Amino acid sequence: MSFTGKYQLESQENFEPFMKAIGLPDELIQKGKDIKSISEIEETGDNFKVTVTTGSKVLINTFTIGKEAELETVTGEKVKAVVQREGNKLKVSLKGIESVTEMVDGNTIVNTMTLSGIVYKRTSKRM
Repeated sequence: MSFTGKYQLESQENFEPFMKAIGLPDELIQKGKDIKSISEIEETGDNFKVTVTTGSKVLINTFTIGKEAELETVTGEKVKAVVQREGNKLKVSLKGIESVTEMVDGNTIVNTMTLSGIVYKRTSKRM
């Protein structure tokens, strides 16, 4: 199943506790909690380009499955990491955050990020 497409955030769980845990300031948490981010994914073989637009902030990460890449985190920090693919899941560990992005069906992507027992879950639908 290909991840390629444009997806809009439909729901999220544990946004505030997770963002606090990664050190985001309260004012940014309040600003960001109601914004429906748009994720655009381009998949070409093992190469990915992921563009996430949240309000005026645009985060772009490009990576190749199984190869080290420099990825930008939610806080804007750049971290070297290796994204692995297991079937319809993309898995990566960024500074203690375990991130799993799963194609649940042809139109739904679920991204789960876990840090110190706090699980932040985002569900996005194809536009």
